[in-house]
Amino acid sequence: MVKRSGDIAVVKRYLPWLVAIALFMEHLNATILNTAVPAIAASFSVTPLSLKAVVSCYVLSLAVGIPVSGWMADRFGTRRVFAAAVGIFTLASILCSLSQNVPMLVAARILQGIGAAMMLPVGRLAIVRTFPKSELLAAMNFVIIPALIGPLLGPTIGGLIVHWLPWQIIFLVNVPVGVIALWLIHRHMPDYRADNPPPLDIIGCVLFGCGIALLSWVLEIFGEHYLNATLTGILVALSFALLAAYGWHARQHLHPLLQLSLFKTRTFRVAVAGGFITRLGLGGMPFLLPLLYQVGLGYPAWQSGLLLMPAAAAAMFMKVISIRLLKQFGYRSVLIINTLLIGITIMLFATVDSETALGWIVAISLAQGLFNSLQYSSMNSMAYADMSSEQASMAATIASSLQQLSVSFGLAFASIIAALYLGDLPQSNSAAVTSALHHAFITLGCLTIISSLSFWSLHKDDGDNISRGVGPADRVT
Repeated sequence: MVKRSGDIAVVKRYLPWLVAIALFMEHLNATILNTAVPAIAASFSVTPLSLKAVVSCYVLSLAVGIPVSGWMADRFGTRRVFAAAVGIFTLASILCSLSQNVPMLVAARILQGIGAAMMLPVGRLAIVRTFPKSELLAAMNFVIIPALIGPLLGPTIGGLIVHWLPWQIIFLVNVPVGVIALWLIHRHMPDYRADNPPPLDIIGCVLFGCGIALLSWVLEIFGEHYLNATLTGILVALSFALLAAYGWHARQHLHPLLQLSLFKTRTFRVAVAGGFITRLGLGGMPFLLPLLYQVGLGYPAWQSGLLLMPAAAAAMFMKVISIRLLKQFGYRSVLIINTLLIGITIMLFATVDSETALGWIVAISLAQGLFNSLQYSSMNSMAYADMSSEQASMAATIASSLQQLSVSFGLAFASIIAALYLGDLPQSNSAAVTSALHHAFITLGCLTIISSLSFWSLHKDDGDNISRGVGPADRVT
C-alpha cells in the first residue's frame, strides 16, 4: 500500500531536500564531536580516553538499528518511521547537551544512534520508491552530497565552536535542523508500507545484531592498550561466527531479517559487496588527512579543516556532471576508470610534506572530491538498478548496513596501516609521522586500484535504466 503526502510533483521536488537535510545532520554530528572530546573531558573532570564510549556507543547503535529499519518502514510506513527517527535524533541531541556526566552522555548518544540508524535506509527507500529509475540517479546524486560534506565540515565547525563557545553547542546545532526536517516530513514525506509485512525475524535480529555490533565495537576500539591481540582475535572470531550463523539461519527462514539472496543480482552484488573494498581506501582518508596536516605539517585544527574544504566544493560540482558522465560512458567504464583515478589521487598525498606548495595540496583535494563524489553516486544508485519495488526496502537496509560497517573497517584499516609504518617511533616526531602516513597513502591507493577489478564483472549495459532511461522505470504507483 502506498500513501503519498500531496501531489507527486511536489513530493519529488521536496523529498531530496528533506532526506539531504536529515542526512547532513547525521553525518555532521558523527564527526563534529571528535574535536570537542578534550573540552567535554575537562568539563566532566575525566581523561579524554574515558570518553571513548561516547563515540563507540553511537556506532554500536547504528550497527544494531539499521537492519531493523527496513522492516519498521514496511510495517509502520516511511513517513512515521522517518519522522520518529528525526524526532528521536533531535531529542537525543538536546539530552546530550544537558548531560552532567559520562553515563548520561553515553545514554543520550545511544538514543541518538537509534534515531540515526533509521534515517539513511528509510530515506533511501523513500527516494527509490518515489522516483522512476530514469530519475533515480539525479535524486540520489543530490542526497549523497551531505554524506560527503558533513564529515569535511565537522572538524572545522567543531573546532570553532569549542574555541569560542561551550561544548554543549556541538549538539544544539542539530535542533533547528531537526525542527525544519520534521516540518518538511509532515508536509512532503510520502508514506510507503507493505500490504502484508512479514513478522520480525527475532532470531535473525539477535544473531546479526550481536555479530555486527561486536565487530563494530572491536573495530572502533582497535588499538587501545587494554585490548590485547589474543582477546581481539577471539572477539573477531566470535563476531564472524555469529554472522556465519545468521547466514545459515537466513537460508532456512522464510522471511529473514536480511535477504542475502539479493546478492545473486549482479549489479547489487558489485555495487554493495564489491564496492565495500573500494570504500576501505575512501573511508580511511578522513582519519589520515587531519593527521598529516596537524601532526605531520604542524597546521592548527582550523587550518587543517579548511584544507578539507576544496574536496567538499568539488563534490558539489561533480553532482552537476556525473549524470552526463554515466549517461555517456555507462556504469562499467565509469566505475573502473574512476576507481583507478581515486587510487592515484590517494597516492598523490604521499607527495605532501612541509615543503609542498599550498596550491598542490588544494589541487589534490579538488581531484579527490571530484572522484569520490562520482564513485559514491555511481555505487549507491547502481545498487537499485535491477531491484523491484518489492525489493527496495530490503536492498536499502542491506546497502546501509554494509556501508556503515565499511566506515568502521576503513578507519580501523587506515589506523592499522599507519601504526605499522610508524612502528615504535613517537607520534610527536612529525617527520616519522609524515613518512608513515606517506606509506599508508601508497598502500591504500594500491588497494583501491586493485579493487577496480570488482567492477570488471559488470556488463556494458548494466545500470542503463538509471543512467540512460533504457528499460522499465519500475516506479511504485
